[in-house]
Amino acid sequence: MAQRPGTPKLLRELNNRAALELLISAGPLTRTQIGERTGLSKVTASQLLSRLEERGLVEVVGAQAGGRGPNAALYGVVPASAYVAGLEVGPRSVTAAVTDITGDVVGEATVTDTTNPVGVVHAAVTEACEAAAIPVSRLSEVVIGTPGVVDPRSGDVQFVFDLPHWHDGVLDRLTQDLQRPVVIENDVNLVAVAEREFGIAGDADDFALIWMGRGIGLAVVLRGQLHRGASGAAGEIGYLPVPGVPLPDEVGESESWGQPALAGGFGSLIGADAVLELAGKHGWHADTAVQCVAEASADIEGGAAFLGDLATRISYGVASVNIVLDPSLLVIAGPLGRAGGSRLAELVQREVGRICPTQPRVAVTEVDGNPVLRGALSAALERAREAVFSSTTEA
Repeated sequence: MAQRPGTPKLLRELNNRAALELLISAGPLTRTQIGERTGLSKVTASQLLSRLEERGLVEVVGAQAGGRGPNAALYGVVPASAYVAGLEVGPRSVTAAVTDITGDVVGEATVTDTTNPVGVVHAAVTEACEAAAIPVSRLSEVVIGTPGVVDPRSGDVQFVFDLPHWHDGVLDRLTQDLQRPVVIENDVNLVAVAEREFGIAGDADDFALIWMGRGIGLAVVLRGQLHRGASGAAGEIGYLPVPGVPLPDEVGESESWGQPALAGGFGSLIGADAVLELAGKHGWHADTAVQCVAEASADIEGGAAFLGDLATRISYGVASVNIVLDPSLLVIAGPLGRAGGSRLAELVQREVGRICPTQPRVAVTEVDGNPVLRGALSAALERAREAVFSSTTEA
């Protein structure tokens, strides 16, 4: 592949992008501070800021008092230079959020009834944009997180057992309807994106994340990139056959969530219904599996047996991932994972170490809020910034 020569235009583009990313992560900053942190001279930094001001990407947002002489102007990225939308799709509702280019959420909406993918996404995006006081046409990118298998080649949904209306062709219909760039991504993959951006996996080039809730999911990051597999099915760990339980060939109604859930396989060992049943055997009788796990985790002595058995079950799947991929970190996420906290993570790490030749670090997620939505917004922002920050120079 031919490489771009180090032309003045390319150097200006690289400098512009470095300054914009710096202002987003550490701004507002003065001309001098931008020069010091990017290694640019005062003259070059001044020229750079002038270019970005002319294009409406940066603006003066205040002043910094110094010693002698006038106060120095503080520059920041213009929030309205781009907007993006992120969505989480579930069996009963779709939640959309809109952020400006700095990552601040400026609008959010939730719409129920997912039988019409185009209609519900359109409604959620429109309402979120109305809350943000912008038209849908101002969106640079839209990223949608959905359960199931997303084909990495076409970008379309291939299979979602509890969203039968989401299938091949949905991506084109959504793109045509919104008239914006649309990306569909597996929801647990987006949780991993959020974990790397905001959580405990920030310094991990190789890690795996297991999602425990109504169902089970896995995301794998290798060399800093999501591993989706040839058909997009990498991480569908709920289908992992486990001796002693039925094969995962049926879909049943989750008693804990009142929604469809996969029956059989590894998912039948640590899904919400299985955890609730296991809790009952140990004398824990809260209304939901999440409550049972949280209460047991808080009871150092009384919850030991239940959490120990649960950790053993989780370790079957974690050990499989560890033996095949040998990641440096495995994150436990989802409602059940968060409920177990660090205590459950420590028990899982101990069990995995007992049955594997190597032992990964096992930790509980550190992402607050809705991790699917935060991952979708992060992915959308990365794409938008790539487009905006790479087009800041003249020909």
